[in-house]
Amino acid sequence: MPHILKNNKLEIHIDLPFENYNFSRFDWTGKIAKVKFQNVLVSGIERTDALNEHHFGKGFYNEFGIDAPLGFEETNTGDWFHKIGVGLLKKDDSPYLFSKNYEIKPAEFNTIPESNRISISCKSEAINGFSYVLRKLISLHESSFSVKYHLENTGEKDIATNEYSHNFIAINNELIGEKYTLKFPFTLKSELFEESVNPGQNVVIRQKEITFKRTPEEQFFFSNLSGGESVRAAWELMNFDSKIGIRETTDFQTNKVNLWGWKHVVSPELFFRIFIKPGQSIEWTRIYNTYKW
Repeated sequence: MPHILKNNKLEIHIDLPFENYNFSRFDWTGKIAKVKFQNVLVSGIERTDALNEHHFGKGFYNEFGIDAPLGFEETNTGDWFHKIGVGLLKKDDSPYLFSKNYEIKPAEFNTIPESNRISISCKSEAINGFSYVLRKLISLHESSFSVKYHLENTGEKDIATNEYSHNFIAINNELIGEKYTLKFPFTLKSELFEESVNPGQNVVIRQKEITFKRTPEEQFFFSNLSGGESVRAAWELMNFDSKIGIRETTDFQTNKVNLWGWKHVVSPELFFRIFIKPGQSIEWTRIYNTYKW
């Protein structure tokens, strides 16, 4: 059963480390699977055509090292490398792919639930000079919730990686389309996007917002929305039918912002760059605010 944080406005369902999703991509520490605001669902799922939704992303799942997990390059085929927030993955003879399901040795997890928050920690083994302790604190506020991360480098080598939240969002299960607007606090530089996949040109890139001509029947994807410039890490999604909005703000700058979506979901992704020397630690926070107008 999920751990539920609830007040008179918000209801947050958090799957514990060994509940439901247990594959090698997304962080197991505090899997925020579902969020309701005033009893209206404001979270979505990665796929609607899957036989088992627990095999894929949902809600506000996050991931470390999507392109290059910790120690992957120096790990020999058949040996183990770190996936922060999951455990050890066994390396095969092909390049790393985030979508592949690797063999897993889970890390050591500890959970401390309370009435208005939950703390989950992940302690790794020491492999190839790398080890860490990750602590995540998910707290419920009046009409918002926060996710605070604390990552400590307990190994012998520098930790250089990144983290982002995939943010699978749909408001009231309504399909993505004309009723939605996605806003950013920085200029969208489409001429500098690293990748732009927009079948049917249903996604409209404006100066500081994204709108939709119609419901996208195929997946869309845009990378490097700020053109590599360091910007304030935030976004805001508004649904003009239900008149409900949700925004993410953070305490960090980012130079990597991606956007993925499909007909049923939109996923703005704010990346946090991580560099930690041995014996040191780093903290960062994501805050999600919900509102109605």
